[in-house]
Amino acid sequence: MKKKSLIIIGSGPAGLSAAIYAARANLKPLVFEGYQSGGQLMITTEVENFPGFKDGILGPDLIAAFRAQAERFGTEFITSDVTKVQLSKDKKIIWEGENSYQTMALIIATGATANLLGLKQEKELMGRGVSVCATCDGFFFKDKTICVVGGGDSAMEEAIFLTRFASKVYIIHRRDAFRASKIMVSRAEKNPKIEFVLDSVVDDILGENSITGIRLKNTKTNSLHELKVDGIFIAIGHTPNTDLFKGQINMDKKGYIISSNEKYRLTATNLSGVFACGDVQDSHYRQAITAAGSGCMAAMDAEHYLESILLDQTGLYK
Repeated sequence: MKKKSLIIIGSGPAGLSAAIYAARANLKPLVFEGYQSGGQLMITTEVENFPGFKDGILGPDLIAAFRAQAERFGTEFITSDVTKVQLSKDKKIIWEGENSYQTMALIIATGATANLLGLKQEKELMGRGVSVCATCDGFFFKDKTICVVGGGDSAMEEAIFLTRFASKVYIIHRRDAFRASKIMVSRAEKNPKIEFVLDSVVDDILGENSITGIRLKNTKTNSLHELKVDGIFIAIGHTPNTDLFKGQINMDKKGYIISSNEKYRLTATNLSGVFACGDVQDSHYRQAITAAGSGCMAAMDAEHYLESILLDQTGLYK
């Protein structure tokens, strides 16, 4: 079993920002970046709202820059998935296949995965008309006709936001009643750019290199009809990537890690020495910049935690 001071699981903006700060603090972090490294930015084409890139930057290029910077300061990377963890107050063990690692501090930055419709064209056209983030991609649909799929508050919020850019926004929902709050539904109904398409599901996404429309199926009659749109925003929720940690640390009812206490502010979990950052503990903002910021906080909190352990053992900070 190899022993480390700090292990980070995840390699999106949160995990890599944590790695940069931890490496600069000489904590020699080990990052399990996973086989599908980089998080949701790897399926994002143009990122125009990350500070410092006035002309925008491709999502994978931004992740590559994060990683190179972390590596420059001495971060060690393992490009494979963590298969098991054993977490307690006194012991934190991480497995990658048959290989095990014990760490004094752990930062969880495994992110969240946007729920998709399960259509073939969905992934093929992701970033080319298909989006899961209105804040990220709305700007690219100026004067376009688009649709939002979903019936919760997030769907209403995204549709209303998208009317700033699009000429027409359809809200497509499988039922004739919404899970969204009445006030959000009312706001959407009053917006002249928004039109509801109820009792309908997206049966197919049309187009090869870009979206030309969608095919809808009526949930009551099974009839099909096509709707011409230039883009589709899927707002049916996210699933935090926390299966590894269930039953070991506190989570909310949706599976997001609960991270806050008086001493370590916004990143500490209920287990001493275990911290969480990014979309795995943030169900609200879900932006690259907020994930990166929380990664910085997690690294600083982990550093203070490790210093406190050394102080307890020696009476002196390193």
